[in-house]
Amino acid sequence: MGKRSGERPEKRRILLLDMYGVIIKESKGYFIPYTFEHFDRNEHDRLTRAFREEGLFTKAGNGDLSSDEFLSRLGYPNPAETMRDYLTNFLTFDQEFLWFAERNYRQYDFVLLSNDVKEWSTYLLELHGLQKYFKECIISGKIHMRKPENRIFAYTIRHLQAISQGIYCTPQEWVFVDNSVHNLNAAKEAGIKTVLFNRDHEVYAVNMVNNFHELDSLLRNMVERKK
Repeated sequence: MGKRSGERPEKRRILLLDMYGVIIKESKGYFIPYTFEHFDRNEHDRLTRAFREEGLFTKAGNGDLSSDEFLSRLGYPNPAETMRDYLTNFLTFDQEFLWFAERNYRQYDFVLLSNDVKEWSTYLLELHGLQKYFKECIISGKIHMRKPENRIFAYTIRHLQAISQGIYCTPQEWVFVDNSVHNLNAAKEAGIKTVLFNRDHEVYAVNMVNNFHELDSLLRNMVERKK
């Protein structure tokens, strides 16, 4: 039955989703072990300094280094091929996400909210054919801020409200799904509802799921409780 004349259209709900630990099963990625496996042991002290003292991985994730610059400074001779090899062969895409997305992306506007090297995020979206599901992608390497900083959630709210032209629900009706309690606590401070995707067996008081089937059920229960 269609809407009656003059009735306001229902506002769109937003589902914020993390990449690593939610869509990708490895919650911390696998890149540091990958790198130590790909260099001789006599290079390991140098690599340790690059990661710990120089903070190269953090700089790349913050957008201060491109993927090519980051991988070149680590000593990889072919940065583009290294990126493709790591992201294609050493991370595990949760195939159940596709089932979940098909069931829910018309009811929610999916927004990716991820700490990542910007080129890596773009590659993963293309590799797994995820672009069709996401209205927006907010990536630390693009915006130079990262979870769990409070300012990334303030930025997310401002940005989505600015582009929505009033079609989105208030942030208090958004849902953020992440595998980190620290990230969820920061989102809650911004007034966003939160769900722990429990890859790492963390303790969380409310709204915890272990897989996308459970997340699907939880979201439907949230909608029913609103009616």
